[in-house]
Amino acid sequence: MGACYLAWATDEKIRDRAANGGFVTAVLVAALEKDLLDAVIVVKKEDVYEGIPTVTSDPETVVECAGSLHAAPINLTRFVVEFYKDERNKGKKIGLPAKPCDARGIIEQAKRQQLDINDVYLVGLNCGGTLHPLGLREAAAEIYGIDPDAVVKEEIKAGKLFLSLQSGEERECKMDELEERGYGRRDSCKMCTTKIPTMADLACGNWGVPKGEEATFVEVLTEKGEALFRNALENGYIEVKEAPEESLEVRERIKNAMVKRAEEWWQKLDVVRELTRDERLKFYVETLKLCIHCGACRIVCPVCACGDAAKCVSMHDERDDYVISMYNMIRLLHLMDSCIGCGQCEDVCPVDIPLTLIHRRFAERMQRKLNYTPGMSVEEKPPFYEAELRWHDIL
Repeated sequence: MGACYLAWATDEKIRDRAANGGFVTAVLVAALEKDLLDAVIVVKKEDVYEGIPTVTSDPETVVECAGSLHAAPINLTRFVVEFYKDERNKGKKIGLPAKPCDARGIIEQAKRQQLDINDVYLVGLNCGGTLHPLGLREAAAEIYGIDPDAVVKEEIKAGKLFLSLQSGEERECKMDELEERGYGRRDSCKMCTTKIPTMADLACGNWGVPKGEEATFVEVLTEKGEALFRNALENGYIEVKEAPEESLEVRERIKNAMVKRAEEWWQKLDVVRELTRDERLKFYVETLKLCIHCGACRIVCPVCACGDAAKCVSMHDERDDYVISMYNMIRLLHLMDSCIGCGQCEDVCPVDIPLTLIHRRFAERMQRKLNYTPGMSVEEKPPFYEAELRWHDIL
């Protein structure tokens, strides 16, 4: 574990707009104004249900985008890759707030030589999960009994989802209750066990912050993280104090509880777990037959670095009469070592194939065989040549 602090922004405007004392926003603003970073990726809020990723060098834009946005389940990896595809941006330093799946996806793209990880500063955000925007709208109406369009702010704290109204009124509901009633987090988030982004440069969140304090628990994990932290502190953008031992214990306890809950959700959501191998194969065949080969899953995948000339792109024609289409077979094989279970593919699938479940079932076996977790450092590449995995081992 790196050095741990409780930290908050000195700027009152940032503290008012941002969550948990505004540390993340203050660090990014400081990095721009002191030329540590050339640009920052933030998500502009259209409302509490929609956000637009934006590359900016304007500190004011960063402040305007402060605050939580759990109902816009965007993975920012692709936006970082697109930034560096522009030759004018080669060698520029970019920073962004990153959920664990953002950070893991960006590191995987670095291994595919799509970017230089030394140029990317990852301000990691602890993540208990994101919400479907339509699901949140339905929950606002059905569970909270309010007009979804009257919601101006949402926040998840202490296992509860808080919705704030234009009138200033705030309502709350336990996440467990929402999820038992079919609302709450996306399935991919429910079963994700990576809750603290220890692969990022900083890991930030409210887990371990003493009750009543507006601050961020910050763990400094790398030299880049130390540079971000010191730049903000030494230039007066943040105030800090060392995290007490009790805060460390609380943070670890919350993380362990959420990981245990995720494992329980995986057991519940894995609908083919109790099937025989032949029954599982039948499930995959019948489910993947729904695929219309639109390619949306490939386009949004954070770890796929294939271009339009990729083999799987040409596997969409009428000659593709295999039991499972070659497009889906290639996708499964291609992602087994590196799937991060982010659920982006399932979000965009127009025929609602449970792609997160299918990819995770295949990926976890391969990754266990390789003793590899996506998001490990660039130097820790999996030993592909040592893998000897037969199909019946992963079905």
